[in-house]
Order: sequence, then C-alpha cells, then structure tokens
Amino acid sequence: MTQTAKTFLIRYGEVALKGQNKPYFEKMLMDRIRKLLKDDFPGAALTREDGLLVARLESEIDSEKFIARVSRAFGVESVSPAIETAVDMDEIGRAAVAYMREQIQKRSIKSFKVEVKRSNKAFPLQSPEIARQIGARLLIELKVLRVDVHDPECRLFIHVRRDRAFIYDEKIKGFGGLPIGTNGKGLVLLSGGIDSPVAAFQMAKRGMRIEALHFHSYPYTSRQAYEKVRELAEQLTLFCGPIRLHSINLLSIQEAIVQNCPEDETIILIRRFMMKLAERIAQAKKCQTLITGENLGQVASQTIEALTVTDQAVSMLVLRPLIGLDKSDIIDIANRIGTFETSILPHEDCCTVFLPKHPKTKPRLEDILRSESRIPAEELIEAAFLTCETELIG
Repeated sequence: MTQTAKTFLIRYGEVALKGQNKPYFEKMLMDRIRKLLKDDFPGAALTREDGLLVARLESEIDSEKFIARVSRAFGVESVSPAIETAVDMDEIGRAAVAYMREQIQKRSIKSFKVEVKRSNKAFPLQSPEIARQIGARLLIELKVLRVDVHDPECRLFIHVRRDRAFIYDEKIKGFGGLPIGTNGKGLVLLSGGIDSPVAAFQMAKRGMRIEALHFHSYPYTSRQAYEKVRELAEQLTLFCGPIRLHSINLLSIQEAIVQNCPEDETIILIRRFMMKLAERIAQAKKCQTLITGENLGQVASQTIEALTVTDQAVSMLVLRPLIGLDKSDIIDIANRIGTFETSILPHEDCCTVFLPKHPKTKPRLEDILRSESRIPAEELIEAAFLTCETELIG
C-alpha cells in the first residue's frame, strides 16, 4: 500500500541484543542509513530514541521509496510510516480517528483492531484500557467501522512512549542482520553465476565489508562476461556499499594444467589455484576471509572430498554461506536482491573453459599435489597476480 508520511519508525532486531556494544552497533547502523538517505532524502533527521530509530522529514513523502532505501541497511528489522502525537488520550484519540478516516477513504477499510504498546510505564492507563478507549472512539466517530480481533482489515498500532505517541498500521520487514562494517572484511570470488553474488550478500548481511575477485580467461572469455560481473557488483553495492572489484587472467594457469595434468583433475586444480590467488589478494587488501558461493553437492567440485582438497590450498578461513541451501532458496534470494536476471545472461566464464567430460568427484590430496608438482605453480601464480586489475564500483 502506498502512503505518504513524514515520520518513520525504524526497528532493529539483533543489534538490540549486543549488550555493552549496543551503542557502537547503533551508531554504525545510523551512519549507514544516513549514507543511504543523503542523496534523495537530504532533509531526513535521524534520532535514536530508547531502542528505536525515528526518521523525521519536513514534509510528507512517498513512503514506499523511503522504506525501500532504508531497508537496504543491514540491521533494519522493520520500518513503519507513522504519525506522532502528544502523550495524551484525547490527542491520541483525535489522531487515531483522522488516521483511520484516511484509511477508509484510501482502502475502504471496514474492520479494525487496536493494538497498543506502552513503553511509558508512568502513563496512567495500561495497554488494554488504551485499546478499549481508542477502539470505542473509532466506532462512535466512524460508523462504517466494526471491530474484528481475529482477521481485521487494518491493525491500528499505537505506541505510547515517554514524550510522544506513534500511530501506524504497517510493519514493513527489512533484511535484518548486522550493520556493514561491524564484522571485518571478506573477499568474495565473484563469478557471473547465481550463487556468488548471493554469498556476498549473505556475508554483508552479517556486517562484513566486501571486496570481490573475478577470474577470466581472455581471449577465451569476452569483455561482455566481465561487464556482466561488473553489473552484479553494482547491484550488490546497493546493499554492501562501494566494492573494489579485482580481476585476474587465469588462462596461463589453465593451459598449464590442461597440458600437464590428468583431465579429470582439471577443475579441482584450477579451483586450488583460484584460492591461492584469492588468498594473496585478500592478504594484500587486508581481508580476513575468503567467501565463495559453493553449495554442497551442486557440481563435481563441490563434494565434501573436493572442498576438503580445495581448502588445503590456503591457510585463510573460507566461508561458504550457501553450503546447505537448496538451489531454489538461493534463487529466491537472488530475485529479492535483483541479481538473478543478470546472473542468467548467457555470457561464458572461466570455469566453462577446458571443462573435462568426467571431472573427479572424490579427489585425494596426495594425487592432486602430485599433479601440481608437474607445473611451475609459484611462477604461474606470480605471473597471474601481475595481471590483476582493480576497479572501484559504487
């Protein structure tokens, strides 16, 4: 439902549980919200009021646009466009009648239920009595209304606080999580597929700043393939903030593996070199972990055995936030954050170059190390590292 409002209640979930660190998390959340609002809503005043953030604007605005912007801030549990009034029963009653009259005109409301939260324990009436009195006044002054406590067309929420009362009828769910910047920095291996952008989103939702590394095999892969990845990074910046996108040409490593190593080990060997290069980039950029979009059993390189051998290539922590999700769950998230349609564009990536007919699904580390010894690994890694190009997105 489209509304206009100039006051918005912004609730945070997990942030409220942070004990002595709560002020730090609240400050990080407020800083992120202000950054998201500064261009389109420069007049928004954001204040912290006893476990609630309140955004106030000088005039009424399109609530949907405002809420969509605020909801991008990880840590936001829900947002409500609201009206505020004095902490006085007569004032609350008048405001409730005006609010519901507007809802009747806009939405043809016929049934309602009043729900009250009374944070101000000094207020003389308790929540059930406030609800009864406001409900009675609505019935008297707005004859078309009736009470329905089980399935009302409108739930009218009244929040009585210390110096103000808020009236609203919606709680629009945000993404939750923790504010960006509260949980270190990670480097995501960003392909052009569906999974890795969702993995980046999931870790950013846990408060992690994100950098990205993309591998290409130019000229076997095209410039359009890189532009696809760049577009995915741009879409992620809506939630994650600016992202440094690094790109490395992997072709010389792939050719060396194909020419000197068993065909069925190709994918595992290439993944190990990717991880080694990613670790080197991460260390140079002070990232504390690697992030991949791998999902258990989805492809040959994502079996338990393959992942174990892959992890042996690096000493850095590897996070796989999608490891236990069904593909349909991943697609649902990709659709929600707007990356799915870009991810399915038919541009090739380096993983499809030199793809073996029958990749090994249960590799043994000793076999893989023996194959790696057939090629000048450090020399290849150094040469590939020198191809790295970096672009700041967002």
